[in-house]
This record gives sequence, C-alpha cells and structure tokens, in this order.
Amino acid sequence: MSSPAGETSPQAAPDPAEPQAESLDALLADSNDSRASVISAVQSIGACKNLPKAASDLRAAAKQRNELVTRLRGLAVDKLPNHTELSASLTSAWKASAAADNHYAAWADQVAGKKGCKKGHAQSTPQQQAGNRESGKASQAKKEAVGMWNAIAKRYGLTERDATQL
Repeated sequence: MSSPAGETSPQAAPDPAEPQAESLDALLADSNDSRASVISAVQSIGACKNLPKAASDLRAAAKQRNELVTRLRGLAVDKLPNHTELSASLTSAWKASAAADNHYAAWADQVAGKKGCKKGHAQSTPQQQAGNRESGKASQAKKEAVGMWNAIAKRYGLTERDATQL
C-alpha cells in the first residue's frame, strides 16, 4: 500500500548540496598548509636571514595556491548557496596570495644582492610593496569568502574557519 499524497517518509531525500559542501571543506582544509611557511619566510626576508630558502618556500606556496584555484574550478559547487560569489572570492584570495608570495620571493632575491640588507634589516623595494598590496587584496577576499563558507559549514556540520585559515 502506498502512502497518501503529501506525506513524507521519515528519511528525507538527500540534500544534493551536502556532498559539494564536503568536497569544498576538504579543499579548504588544504588551503592553510603553506601559511606558517609563508609567514616565516617573510619574517626571514625582513631580517635578512635564509634568503634563498625564504624565496624557495614562497614560490612553493604560490604554486600550491595556484593549484587550489585549479582544484576549485574542478569542483561542482553549483548547489551551494552563493556558489558564484564564494568561488569568485576564493579564486581572488588564492590568486592574490600567490601573487603576494611571488612578489615576496622576488624581494628576497633583491635583498640578497648588494646593499639589500642594512644592519640585519631588508631594504624596502617595489616587490615588497607589491607583495603587501596583493596580501591586502587576499585578506579582503578571504574575509568575504569565510562569511559565505561559515554559513554553509554551519548548515552541514563542517569546519567553520576564519579568514586566516584560507
């Protein structure tokens, strides 16, 4: 005997957005991997220490962030709320972070040259300033993205994040 029209079974149909949210959560978990090495590398440059390693770490971080953009493009997120804006914010954040990393790496290369360091402090250069600008853009985009993500995370019981974790 079939159930009367309008009656729902105790097991509701699965939410098609949930697996998309879980996939995006896994990608976001990877996005914080290079943060500590980036902070350490920029501090090393400022102190004129380990410049080749700092530049190398920053270039590796930029590569990882560009890979996050590529992986995001491959994820289906069309069932998530504000998916267009969320994807755009994450893409902007990671591209700006990658650009900042590359600028800071170039700064390390510059200060490794003659007169790049004075009394243990790196000289400011246009590369450093460009890195600072891109870092600011990345921070703003991450703030936008995290607001949208946390609403999704709350709904599906996934990890909520703050902007510094993207």
